[in-house]
Amino acid sequence: MAIRPNGPAGANALNDPDARNAPNALNDVNDVNGSNATHDGKAPDAIGPVEQRIFREGQLTIGLTLPLLPPGTAEVDLHAQLALAERADALGFDALWIRDVPLNSPDYPDPVGHSDPWVLIGALAVRTHRIALITGAIVLTLRHPLHVAKAAASASALSGGRLVLGLGSGDRPAEYAAFGRQTEARRTLFRSHWETVAAALGPDARVIPDLVPPRPQADDGTENAPAGRGEAARFSLLPRPVAPVPMLAVGSAGQSVDWIARHAIGWATYHREPEVQRERYQLWRRAVERVTPDAFRSFTVAMRVELADNPRHAPEPLGLGYRVGSRALVDVLAQLRDRGTHHVALNLTGYGRPQAHMLEELAASVLPAFRPSPDAASSIPAA
Repeated sequence: MAIRPNGPAGANALNDPDARNAPNALNDVNDVNGSNATHDGKAPDAIGPVEQRIFREGQLTIGLTLPLLPPGTAEVDLHAQLALAERADALGFDALWIRDVPLNSPDYPDPVGHSDPWVLIGALAVRTHRIALITGAIVLTLRHPLHVAKAAASASALSGGRLVLGLGSGDRPAEYAAFGRQTEARRTLFRSHWETVAAALGPDARVIPDLVPPRPQADDGTENAPAGRGEAARFSLLPRPVAPVPMLAVGSAGQSVDWIARHAIGWATYHREPEVQRERYQLWRRAVERVTPDAFRSFTVAMRVELADNPRHAPEPLGLGYRVGSRALVDVLAQLRDRGTHHVALNLTGYGRPQAHMLEELAASVLPAFRPSPDAASSIPAA
């Protein structure tokens, strides 16, 4: 297969709540040393809105899912992760994906001790300067939406507008119970919380209260109470981000693809076999054409990659991805791009191979094949 650079002519698993469902279930997705760094509340120069840098029609951008760990590792050295993130930023990777795993359990296959996502994002915002920071995904149903909005606005301001707020619903009934929530309510809860976050991050910074106190009655039994009593206090959410915070659906979260296309900048889902993924993408495109035909909506895939020593090692299917060499990976990713994928989040592993070495190999062998063409900047679609 001939590999061409990204251009207009070409058409890990995250916290994905539909990862345990049937493949078609839809009813329920600068410089490291700081020479060009900006942490003064202004967006980095000449890069444009984060969602327009990461999600472009006919192009593929490449991200990494944190933490970057050897297989079987459960303990996370956060300082080492920050150093790897700095290196990924300097090498030209497009995004870092940060997971939200509130609790660990022997009943869940992921033993990794994940950091709180907002603590990690704060550190990444200071240690990196260009790379996008994407949550994959904040479990919106287990967090108060005003806390999520406050954290997102703060992280966006600190990072210079580099945050993409990926939101999901989680998929572990026992975890819902630990937080006092009902899994049966996750669909309506996700929608309600999404609305609250969107309003708080919107241009009016509008706060939708959980409760409005009843208006007290006057002595004569009427509702002529003194002005201001019995009314919801008027709040706004500060700090204001330097740019609008784009909201991305990660997994289905109990929603239809039409709802996701209407409310999110795009949809992120996990890797599937090519034919199944093609069907998934076609369902997504039909939904976009139905509900928002004049708007661009992105499609993202999270893929596990076990990097083989031999760069030409042909792809071997693994759960949620492939064992593959770096040069062969270029073909895999080019096919994703040509089928309509705009971004891929790599969950990168390799037996006996230091993570830093694998980053260097991908930067040398894979990233150059997907650099935008010279006229790409003028063809970036509006979100």
